[in-house]
Amino acid sequence: MADPVPALIQAERPAVTVQRDDSLYSVPLNRMVHLDIILPPDYHTFIKLHPQERLPVLYLNDGQDLAHLRMTAILDSLYQKQAIRPFVLIAIYAGDRIQEYGTASQADYMNRGSKAKLYTNFVLTELLPYIKKHYHVSADPAQSVFAGFSLGGLSAFDIVFHHPERFSRAGVFSGSFWWRSKSTADGYRDETDRIMHDLVRRGTYHKQLKFWFETGTEDETSDRNNNGIIDAIDDTTDLIDELVKKGYHSNPSGGPSDIRYVEIKGGKHNQETWSSIMPDFLTWAFSSGK
Repeated sequence: MADPVPALIQAERPAVTVQRDDSLYSVPLNRMVHLDIILPPDYHTFIKLHPQERLPVLYLNDGQDLAHLRMTAILDSLYQKQAIRPFVLIAIYAGDRIQEYGTASQADYMNRGSKAKLYTNFVLTELLPYIKKHYHVSADPAQSVFAGFSLGGLSAFDIVFHHPERFSRAGVFSGSFWWRSKSTADGYRDETDRIMHDLVRRGTYHKQLKFWFETGTEDETSDRNNNGIIDAIDDTTDLIDELVKKGYHSNPSGGPSDIRYVEIKGGKHNQETWSSIMPDFLTWAFSSGK
């Protein structure tokens, strides 16, 4: 994405600012939604100097995990190196995550994700307008990114894929793409019963969308088809295959691509692994172009 705004004035030692926002009540979710807002260096100076300009924005599920992700240290380092352009991070604290995260169109076979449609409604009709009103962020989908971890990653992907009028990029760390409509006892099959894969097959191609995926070789131990590859990797790479069939370009050897896939040898299903690869995702999403 091209840089839509002038670079912020660089402090000698850049430091992000974290502020808590406890003012957003969601009607569809029937709860207060706590937010942590991470502002880039010299955010307030930028507002004064460029009142008409708006910054790119990252919405992040499971925002309560920022400390475990070492997010402020990572951002400080990237800004110090001028590896990323300034953006605002909106960290959304999870509520009933097993019900609010999922695919909006369908709960899984155990009725998990039963509130995912409500969560999507919250994001589109409450969160985005609230953030635009209270923070200096862009509403342009080309400058709007959504990311998450595990179930939160599934949620982020579902929202971006189905709402290209609001977002252009999705980041998925160890995404729960096993999400399925049948249990193994009921004859579950990879080809037809993984919900997100089926939604992509039935979905629409939008040329502006781009996707970033991460898995770890130790995300789990399950290998339901006994092919020597854990399900977390199979489910993610199979989803990438569906995106390619849909028309998105994947170039594993480098160069222009709509899809970036990172597989971490020894990576686990935890914040330590996700933190280690966070700079890769952030530079992919908000490269300074240097």
